[in-house]
Amino acid sequence: MVVVLLINRFARPRLPDLSWAIDWNLTPVFYAIEGEAVVWFQAFASPALTQYFSFIYIYGYAFMLIFPVIAYFALSDTYPLRKLLSAYALNYVIGLVIYLLVVAYGPRNLMPEMIETALYDFNPQYQSLTSEVNHNTNVFPSLHTSLSATIALFAYRTRRSYPIWFVVSVPLAVSVAISTMYLGIHWAIDVAGGIVLALVTVKASDQLVGRWSLSEDFGIDLEAYESRLKRTLGRDDQLDTNDRMSESVSEADAQTDSRPDTSGVDRPAELERTTQSGAGNENGENDKI
Repeated sequence: MVVVLLINRFARPRLPDLSWAIDWNLTPVFYAIEGEAVVWFQAFASPALTQYFSFIYIYGYAFMLIFPVIAYFALSDTYPLRKLLSAYALNYVIGLVIYLLVVAYGPRNLMPEMIETALYDFNPQYQSLTSEVNHNTNVFPSLHTSLSATIALFAYRTRRSYPIWFVVSVPLAVSVAISTMYLGIHWAIDVAGGIVLALVTVKASDQLVGRWSLSEDFGIDLEAYESRLKRTLGRDDQLDTNDRMSESVSEADAQTDSRPDTSGVDRPAELERTTQSGAGNENGENDKI
């Protein structure tokens, strides 16, 4: 995943020049298919709604990317984390390849006069953030949608471990997808392509993760290490038990030694009473005689 991000950092600034060299501009095709369908969202535009979708597009999306990595890292089973990171990497790799091949402008660039909720017009400060990771010609597919859908699919799979996250992630993923169209950044075709990309990468991660084995490919016998660890922990537990037993016995002996010995004091008095009682009985018998 780190390698993919480094490649993405290096390649993305050079993508527009390479894309124009290939010169496969699909913007007219997308517009011919959709027309002004995205403009339909403008009928529901309001400052509050625009603020919400702007926040979701930037910060909600970032939260969705980061939280499951931390959550799955906390699980004892590493499969969800490994599959998630693999799906992330596949999304970026496939997305970069398509961005290289396809030139496409979003609705805000093609018909800016009809998009009143453009992200940069409402929140100009966001432009410095998005310009670091995106270009105007990189709209198909929507990686915001693909990664959000990927996370929602994994949240469904891990809903037993994190039921609340599943409930939270699905509305967030839907909001992210809608925000890309509401803000005029993507076409509906871009969103559909992002959903397809999510399905493909999740399925591919299932095939990739688990093909390799530490024992078969690297000669690492995990069962032997696990058995050795259990034996070591078992010996440690036994030593701790023996130590606790020894401490208990020592404490009991100490309490016994500190208890006052009254047997030596009581025995002479008891013998004296016994002797006097015997002497009294003997005198009584003599009197009877």
